[in-house]
Amino acid sequence: MKEQESGLLQKVWNFCASIKLAIVVLLLLAITSIVGTVLPQEDAKAIQFLAKIVGDNTAPTLYNIFVTLDFMDMYHAWWFKLLLIIFCINLIVCSLDKLPRVWHIIQTPLHPLEEHVIKNLQIKKELKIKADIQAAKDEFLNTLKSRKYQPLEATEGDSVQLYSQKGRYTRLGVYIVHLSILLIFIGALVGSQFGFDGYLNLPEGSSSGAVYTFDGETIPLDFQVRCNWYNTTYYKGSYRPQEFQSELVVIEDGKEILTKSIEVNDPLTYKGITFYQANYGSALQMYPNLSYYPSSFGKIPVGLGAFILIVTPEGGQPQGIRLQFGESFQIPGTGIKGTIADFSPALSRDPRTDMLYTFDDQMMEPAIAIKIEEPGKAPYTGWFLKRHPETWILPGGHSIEFVEYWGMEYTGLQVSKDPGVWIIYLACIIMSLGLYVTFFMSNKKIWVRLVNEKNSVSILIGGSATKNRLSFEQEIESILSKTSEAIEARSRK
Repeated sequence: MKEQESGLLQKVWNFCASIKLAIVVLLLLAITSIVGTVLPQEDAKAIQFLAKIVGDNTAPTLYNIFVTLDFMDMYHAWWFKLLLIIFCINLIVCSLDKLPRVWHIIQTPLHPLEEHVIKNLQIKKELKIKADIQAAKDEFLNTLKSRKYQPLEATEGDSVQLYSQKGRYTRLGVYIVHLSILLIFIGALVGSQFGFDGYLNLPEGSSSGAVYTFDGETIPLDFQVRCNWYNTTYYKGSYRPQEFQSELVVIEDGKEILTKSIEVNDPLTYKGITFYQANYGSALQMYPNLSYYPSSFGKIPVGLGAFILIVTPEGGQPQGIRLQFGESFQIPGTGIKGTIADFSPALSRDPRTDMLYTFDDQMMEPAIAIKIEEPGKAPYTGWFLKRHPETWILPGGHSIEFVEYWGMEYTGLQVSKDPGVWIIYLACIIMSLGLYVTFFMSNKKIWVRLVNEKNSVSILIGGSATKNRLSFEQEIESILSKTSEAIEARSRK
């Protein structure tokens, strides 16, 4: 019975240590990772993507299959985690299976070799030089020590042999790489199990103590995040966004802890949670049930947002004011009164009809219409465009700068927490070290056999290296050359 159990355990061990298993799991991880990376993770985009490949009729069916297989959230799927675990087990068992033999090789002392064995090594050189054997031995010892070898010595009859090795622990380089791979998988599993990916849409001036996953789950934070402002910069003469920024404030226990202006590649991180600038939009999309002021060109919600203006009288000081739709103001020192009469988030003029119209619901070309009333003159209404300073100037040199319709846009934040990321960073450092040891360092062994002959010494030098044989052969040639020169120089004295 015990023999049967032992045989079964050995079969399980051999299966887990199998290279074939490693190849199969790696292939499955690679294929599924490609699918999960290429397939858009948003439902609508995924169906559009599949429709381009398999056609409109088949795309919904294929999409449902992918949903069933968890390809829409592949990196959190149970089967993907299982593949990672199997690969980790395979890696661990393979390492444990081979490590004792490698460790035995490392710990086995180097011994002197017979002459015929040295001549059968990968690298071997022979030379005869006029010198006594003691002088030759001394110079070889000097040369080997200068190259960080620690040579041992064995004497037999009229011959002496020097032998040494260095870099024997470089054989463990591959296990350092294995460790780093395990740490990467552990970091990924930790991030998957204890982290999250979510989003948060924050209108200007608002704050939130929670974020939301793409599955609709609410994740509370132990602090508040407020958006002070959001701004889009467009390419000159175009409506194509060049850059979008938000100023975020972290509030904890009623105190402002951190303020940062973020942009696409410069997120805010606090307590391991990172807020990335991802998108933006009109706050109207977030409040569809608002009541609106009457407007010809754009929706102006009651109680949401404020028009920010800077009014400057001719030769006077600028003054900032904040108004709601329909409210009035006066240019300081003048009798000129202005009243906000209309608004458009994207004002343009139809070249065919010469009529003004709103071409988009985003704040691409925001403009306000202000009714101007001046004593003794007929009132009139003019449009003031945020992106066109030339529209801010009134007759008489006064100016009304349309700064912003503050509170009407939201910043779209991608929010993520990955507690495993520091494990992965550590793994990357360890992997770099392991790869360097594995590919650029080797275990080098060298034997130098000196035989005393009449008025000369016969030299046989041989060596082996676990990798980069050409470089080691050049090193042995250099050792032999420099030592020969030293011996000859010594004999001339």
